[in-house]
Order: sequence, then structure tokens, then C-alpha cells
Amino acid sequence: MIQKFKNFANSWTGTIIIVLLIIFFVAQAFVIPSGSMKRTLLIGDHLFVKKFAYGIPTPHIPWIEIPVLPDFNHNGHLIEGKRPQRGDIVVFRYPLNHHTHFVKRCIAVGGDILTVKDKILYLRPHEGNEYIKKHYPKETIIDMDGELWVKNPYRHQYKGIQNDPNIKNDGLYPEQIFNFPPIKLDKDYFFMMGDNRDHSNDSRFWGPVPYSLIEGTPWFVYFSWDKDYKIRWDRIGKSVYTLQNDPKYINKNVSLD
Repeated sequence: MIQKFKNFANSWTGTIIIVLLIIFFVAQAFVIPSGSMKRTLLIGDHLFVKKFAYGIPTPHIPWIEIPVLPDFNHNGHLIEGKRPQRGDIVVFRYPLNHHTHFVKRCIAVGGDILTVKDKILYLRPHEGNEYIKKHYPKETIIDMDGELWVKNPYRHQYKGIQNDPNIKNDGLYPEQIFNFPPIKLDKDYFFMMGDNRDHSNDSRFWGPVPYSLIEGTPWFVYFSWDKDYKIRWDRIGKSVYTLQNDPKYINKNVSLD
């Protein structure tokens, strides 16, 4: 049996099938194409995406993105799994073009309310006041008409989240960057924003992302180079957890544009 498997794996057919199974169910390569996640993830970071982080998404043929199976469960997943959590970095299909993948941070989940005022993000988790007091630093909690909200809820933990002081509300930039009206998310919808807040095309512009479009979470960097094709050796092999939590990787990347 083992020898038969080795012979199968060494054949062209076997190799293709094994590679496709890995891409479908385990890990898929992804390249960061834009600066929307600076300073956490950089342009030129080549990542493996953990495909099973939020269930098993319906397999698509790579590059042409044609589904190989029907959406049996009507939620974009062969096997349903846990949902993205607040603060997770998530890879998903762009709601306006399902052939394109985006990577952003999950800012809010179903039932949450959020708003942006003068570039400041305010979040009211659906669990309510007692949950907020227990899970968020006291200095980030504010009272608005008897309801507690969290001001810039992720910045104390993820130091790569930044606004660009050069982007001002002078009529040259979209209003959504500066002010976004309160929105309550429906069940199984997720509000996504880039860490490079003022240079990110995200849910402020095209709305929350349904679970059916969630693909996975970035796993680790297997290769990285900058715009001059200089290899960033210090990032290779690093997990996304390390890159977003270790200050030495964040502080090296100060440019926001």
C-alpha cells in the first residue's frame, strides 16, 4: 500500500492531485499586493493562507477561481467552522469581485455596532456593557447615552494600526475615511478594515463581508522582498502572529503611503 502511494505521488497525475488537495483544504499561497495592511503586512510578503481556519471553503481551481463543487451548504463552505473573531486578520473574496482575494483585519462581528468619527473608530460589541468593562482597557471605554463604547479598540494590542497625519478632511479624500455612520452588523457578517487605515479599500466603502466569502487567515511568510527586489530575510518563516505582535518588525516599517 505504501509503495503504491509512493508511485502515485511520484506520477504527474498524483503530484497534481496532491497539490490541489493541499491548496483546496490546507494552505494556499497569497501575495500582499497593496499597502493597506502596513505596518503589519508589507507589499511583497508572500504568505501561506490557512484554509481550514474558519471551516473548509468550497474549493476553487487556482488562478481561474472556478468552483469545483456546488455550494452545498449555501454558505461558501464544504464544512462549516468557527467564525472570524474581532481582531483576526482574514483572507476573503472581495464582495464586488469574487475572483479577487483581500486581506484585512476583522473589526466587528454580527450584532456589533460601529461608527467612525474624525478617523476614530468606536465599537459597541453586542455582548453589552459588562463584557466591555471586563475585556477592554478602562482608558478606551467611553459612555454615550448610557451605553459603553470602545474607542480605537485594537490599537492597544496591534501597534501596526495607524492613521496617516497627512490625510486631512479637506475634500480631497473620501468622507468614509473620516466619518462613517453607525452600522449594526447582521449575523454572519464581518466588518473588515486595513491596519493602514487611511490607505485601505475596505468595508467602509463596500460593506461587511459575509461568511460565505471567508477563505482563511494568513499563516506565515515563506518569502518577502521590497519594491527594489531586496529580500527581507528577517521576515521569512515568521508567523503573522509574530509580525503583528513583535515591535521590532512593526517599528522598521514606518512609511504609511
